[in-house]
Amino acid sequence: MTPHFPEERTVVLTGAANPGGIGHATAHYLAGLGWHVGIIDIDAQAAERAADEIRDAHGVQALGVGAEVADRKQVRAAVDRIELALPQLVALAAFAGVSSPVPYLDVTAEEWHRVIDVNLDGTHWVTQRVADSLVRDGVGRIVGISSCSAQRGGGTYSKTPYSASKAVIIGLMRSLAREFGPHGVTANVVSPGPVDTAFMGSELTVERRALMAADAVLPRIGTPRDIAAAVAYLISDAGDPPHRRNGVACRRCGDVHDPRRQQRHR
Repeated sequence: MTPHFPEERTVVLTGAANPGGIGHATAHYLAGLGWHVGIIDIDAQAAERAADEIRDAHGVQALGVGAEVADRKQVRAAVDRIELALPQLVALAAFAGVSSPVPYLDVTAEEWHRVIDVNLDGTHWVTQRVADSLVRDGVGRIVGISSCSAQRGGGTYSKTPYSASKAVIIGLMRSLAREFGPHGVTANVVSPGPVDTAFMGSELTVERRALMAADAVLPRIGTPRDIAAAVAYLISDAGDPPHRRNGVACRRCGDVHDPRRQQRHR
């Protein structure tokens, strides 16, 4: 029996307070589809502003909470607040992350742990806390954010520490897909390619944009909306049965692939 997908439902997003970021664009996109929104960001004031903006723009409930995602206690407290204030938690999109352009031979212990702590540990801690509620309720959607650099070995702005941290996200989500599937909870991955945001290190010049686009299947740079649409598809209850969208690694490199055509985890 397919678990009941509640009409009033909340999605938690980490790293969604920056107005120019993919997470922020996704929060607005999902709110436009009727999702209530909980935002967790290291910048508490920015998270609160983003939540206010989403409430005003879309008429949904929203709450912004400050937390360092690499800190287990802070993350659990943040999710607790969101769960008490908003309708049933049904989905998570873990966007919080940091880049790292440092060449491998120059990577210090501090730089390595800075990247791993946020990109991997941060995803793990928030996923574990949200999944606890999803499994309890028997329905849920989890989306980890990896990167095409994890699959192609860099080639964008960030280098090895970033690529390594994002590669582990794919393994984490596929393992959770197998573990949580019987409980009505799916886990999938979106792997963005170059997207025109400040996360790429700076504003993309015309020359840099053309160079990156030439390396994609489609000759263009991705947009935050591309990624938002992929996340929306993976957390929805429409279309294919949910088990057909479990363990998917959806590449969005210059809007290359339809996630439904990706290899599926069995």
